[in-house]
Amino acid sequence: MSIFIYYPFLKSIYLSFFRTKGFFEKKFVGFENYKRMFSDDLLGAATLNTLEIMLYVVIFQVGFALVLAVMVDSIKWGKAFYRTVFFFPIVISGAAISLMFVLIYNYQFGLLNSALSNFGMDKVLWLSETSALKAIAVPTVWHYVGFYFILFLTAMSKIPSDFYEAAKIEGISGFKKTVYLTIPLIMSDIKVVIILAITGTLKVFDFIWILARGQNGTEVLGTYMYKKAMIDLNFGYGSTIAVYIVVFGVLLSVLTNRLLKKEEVTY
Repeated sequence: MSIFIYYPFLKSIYLSFFRTKGFFEKKFVGFENYKRMFSDDLLGAATLNTLEIMLYVVIFQVGFALVLAVMVDSIKWGKAFYRTVFFFPIVISGAAISLMFVLIYNYQFGLLNSALSNFGMDKVLWLSETSALKAIAVPTVWHYVGFYFILFLTAMSKIPSDFYEAAKIEGISGFKKTVYLTIPLIMSDIKVVIILAITGTLKVFDFIWILARGQNGTEVLGTYMYKKAMIDLNFGYGSTIAVYIVVFGVLLSVLTNRLLKKEEVTY
């Protein structure tokens, strides 16, 4: 933890007070990098793009995971099979999934445009400036649905069966059972998953970089920080953006925790 988390973060805070040129030249400038950050239009655009992907992740990634968990929890046989199938995308690297979607979105020979051509429809430029961010959100959402699905399914398995038996006697079943019994009993787990999804979005990099290189209006905080630090070799400003990402993530987590705060059901 000290080597791979605490030291790099403290080093980033230290470097954020310097103007750097490459690895060896640096000059102390105080809060100049932070002043520059608050007037940086590109950073503002990257923040908005990150928030947009975050919205897709919370709605679709968490939503699909919850729906799949409810469906699988309701069956008696084959749970292990569905656990494996839905969890499988997690074991594939983000880079490999990104390369797969490069082929799917390819304008000339991609899977989607080939299907459209077979149906006599015009081809679509999936990674255009108006649609690139939404197209990249698809593999981003798909990649981690299985992880949150497992968390939800594990939470549901801990609910005592007596609760469901009592609900059945009272005539509560199906959709009502899910809404009035299952979801309230796992609300604390839902809150944790939403916070994980939000903070995880701040680390999105590989899908954006491989599919679009941050072009066509797809710049997010991770890619912008990488460009400043590793391409422009401006480690001082790149570190400032890194500090901003951490603070931004903490604030979003606290805000989410406050918004979802409620008395937890114990059993």
